Amino acid sequence: MERVTGLRWYAALRSCFPILTWLPRYNLTWLKMDLIAGLTVGLTAVPQALAYAEVAGLPVQYGLYSAFMGGFIYCVFGTSKDITLGPTAIMSLLCSGYIGGDPVFAVALTLLCGVVQAGMALLRLGFLLDFISYPVIKGFTCAAAVTIGFGQVKNILGLKEIPQQFFLQVYYTFHKIPEARAGDVILGLCCLFFLLMLTLMKSSLGSSEEEAPLLVRSARGLLWSLATIRNALVVIAATAVAYSAEVTGHHFFSLTGKTAKGLPPFEAPPLSEALANGTVITFSDIAKDLGGGLAVIPLMGVLESIAIAKAFASKNNYRIDANQELFAIGFTNILGSFVSAYPVTGSFGRTAVNSQTGVCSPAGGIVTGVIVLLSLAFLMPLFFYIPKASLAAVIICAVGPMVDFRVPVQLWRVKRLDLLPFLVTFGVSFWEVQYGIVGGVLVSGFMLLYVVARPKVKVSDHGVLLLEPDSGLNFPATEHLSRLVYKHALHASPPRGLVLDCSHVCSVDYTVVHELTELLKQVEHRGASMIFAGLKPSVLKVLLTADLPGFRHTDGVDEALQLLTSINHYEQQY
Repeated sequence: MERVTGLRWYAALRSCFPILTWLPRYNLTWLKMDLIAGLTVGLTAVPQALAYAEVAGLPVQYGLYSAFMGGFIYCVFGTSKDITLGPTAIMSLLCSGYIGGDPVFAVALTLLCGVVQAGMALLRLGFLLDFISYPVIKGFTCAAAVTIGFGQVKNILGLKEIPQQFFLQVYYTFHKIPEARAGDVILGLCCLFFLLMLTLMKSSLGSSEEEAPLLVRSARGLLWSLATIRNALVVIAATAVAYSAEVTGHHFFSLTGKTAKGLPPFEAPPLSEALANGTVITFSDIAKDLGGGLAVIPLMGVLESIAIAKAFASKNNYRIDANQELFAIGFTNILGSFVSAYPVTGSFGRTAVNSQTGVCSPAGGIVTGVIVLLSLAFLMPLFFYIPKASLAAVIICAVGPMVDFRVPVQLWRVKRLDLLPFLVTFGVSFWEVQYGIVGGVLVSGFMLLYVVARPKVKVSDHGVLLLEPDSGLNFPATEHLSRLVYKHALHASPPRGLVLDCSHVCSVDYTVVHELTELLKQVEHRGASMIFAGLKPSVLKVLLTADLPGFRHTDGVDEALQLLTSINHYEQQY
């Protein structure tokens, strides 16, 4: 008995701390692969973190502040060996609309976002994410990619004072093209060219034949590794060029500029902010200003991360726990707020790199976190010389693959009506990203409710009428069913009997029972008959308890048709 109790406790402990499921099996081979993967992802994460902070409208060091905590926390609480948590393009874009470039608001949003996500995990509310449909997700990601990508054109051109709102951004970017700086344009285009070439090289090497001499395979492996860390290589090269120009007194490029030195202090997140004029913004005011972001950002963060985790779990043949993933992300954001991070989620690009380099456990995230911390500790002064054009090129190449032109075609072929939430989300997101998501979810919700309220009902004549609903009978659908009964049976002259096929009805509520009671009264009043066929035992029990007037039922449709035919024949004779 004690052994069984002990096993139960250990199983419960493993469900709360997934690290206990793989740590006892950890070995030197895993350590080697995790070190390689963690180092590779770290070299990818550092330049991306710097770039994504720019998208969020924050100083670049906040990208690094957000990039290391996830590796340590997820190692203990996460259930996917592949996923890496940190700043992403979409999350940065979402945050930019709420924090207004204010680090205090960003950190407060991280704390509240983490609390919401952890609370959802503890209350097992992960099912809410199921109401965000695939067309909405794809419409949002495509619009976000266009918004983020075009938002970096100003940095490629070296333009200043460009508004954040997308349509104004487009107008003023084209309006100010004559003011473009030649140095930024040349450097930005060169960075884009090399990133694109390295991306294509990596794709071609990944699809090449395995059967090749050892020397050739080694060369391919080296080139593949270089292509994998292409972001770091391009940023380092661009920084070297910019540094050389600056020390010789030539200011050709727009630089990142002054950044805070060293590691962020581990301290309680700020719950208020004092402005230069002496005004104090309280925590409640901050929460009010964040408004809808307290719902949109936690949900989108979790949705993005769990979708990525599920994709790679399927690819690599293991399972994840969605609620545990929800808790891991929430706890990462809560602790991240203590080191001045802004909200993080799973990164598809870095997770793909992690998986392709053969990571064996979430411990690879620790190595990535250490790389980011070392960068913060020793490289911050050099970040002053990073050209904005190089970071813009990194972002544009990162979000480019998110624009998937195949999606509208696929939606058209499968179900044309699904184009509606996709187009609503895509179009409205250019106005305000959060409104695009809400609009798409509302349209999808209305479509779902319409299907529930107006199920397809096949009406056929077998001498007697047969009504066959193709889905369950929920309370919004009862009025629709009543109208069909009146139209085809009770308003006929003389009124006709009918059989209702209930084989798809799994449950009924009080509204359904009430409507059926009124319907049976009208059927009986008009001298007709109505028979229920194929009722499930649980539904039959409820209807018998409700004591419906004139209630008749049979096990199958054929039996009901024969019974009703016999009743009609008897009534015609007598």
